[in-house]
Amino acid sequence: MTTNLAKPKIFVARQIFPEGLERLRAVAEVDYNDQTAPLSPSDLSIRLAHVDGALVTGSEKIDAQTLGQAARLKIVSNIAVGFNNFDIQLLTEKNIFATNTPDVLTDTTADMGFLLLMAAARRLSESEHWLRAGHWKNWSLGGMMGVDIHHSTIGIMGMGRIGQAIATRALAFGMTVIYYNRRRLPEEIETVCQARYVSKEELLKTADHVMLVMPYVPENHHFIAKKELALMKPTATLVNIARGGIVDENALIHALQHQQIFSAGLDVYEGEPNIYPGLLDVPNIVLAPHIGSATKKTRLAMMHLAIDNLLAGLNQQRPPHLINSELWK
Repeated sequence: MTTNLAKPKIFVARQIFPEGLERLRAVAEVDYNDQTAPLSPSDLSIRLAHVDGALVTGSEKIDAQTLGQAARLKIVSNIAVGFNNFDIQLLTEKNIFATNTPDVLTDTTADMGFLLLMAAARRLSESEHWLRAGHWKNWSLGGMMGVDIHHSTIGIMGMGRIGQAIATRALAFGMTVIYYNRRRLPEEIETVCQARYVSKEELLKTADHVMLVMPYVPENHHFIAKKELALMKPTATLVNIARGGIVDENALIHALQHQQIFSAGLDVYEGEPNIYPGLLDVPNIVLAPHIGSATKKTRLAMMHLAIDNLLAGLNQQRPPHLINSELWK
């Protein structure tokens, strides 16, 4: 592992699968937090103080508070594709590698996006609660009417790997695909996805279904708020599988309550795991507990990729998915 005979010290911030722990213990001295809940920032700071590498999840904030005592830390490996929990500038200043796990969760997360879209459009959650409460007494022609997905227009905001995977799924439903992105995609990718680039405003006005798949960065905070929701059709749905904070949840609640949009589906929340109370009170929303990548196959792949990143960095090799790549140069 290293140039001397001593094993590196690794901190694992959250409970992982046994296979991963076995891999790490074979090559390193492991400090393991065998819990499903995150540590407090002060406890995390203490655990990072005497290790060479750390395996964390998207819920661990790696910032000035938690890095204050981490004098020997060389790499922090995130078991997540997003990395808004990392202060990348600070990590780079401290010469600490930061890594993530893209690609391996693309299709599973795209499936989840479509699941939320279909459930929201067809009022699945609302109708199930209605049925369980004993309200279904007879079939009626106008009962629990939703909106169509097939041959409608989907607007994808954030056209990276997951956004493109959603676009290909949409084509199977005969949907028209429009998208908004920080940068327009190359023509060959647009052709494969049969996607048309539009402005943010045109997408919101045109799309029957709006899917958020963008990264969370400061400029995307409340990217969808009162103004944006007012542009959407009253028959439109909004789905967020990106990150909490991209949607102004208070504005969303108001839009749903006043039928400014038809419905919504959320897998991520601004204060998660705490849920803004008003979200629980509106019927025309589908809520999931951040399970976009939650299949055993995908979560195993994420864990192993994060370990690959971690061990490569400790071996003075370039991690497969290095975020602050300027450090390698």
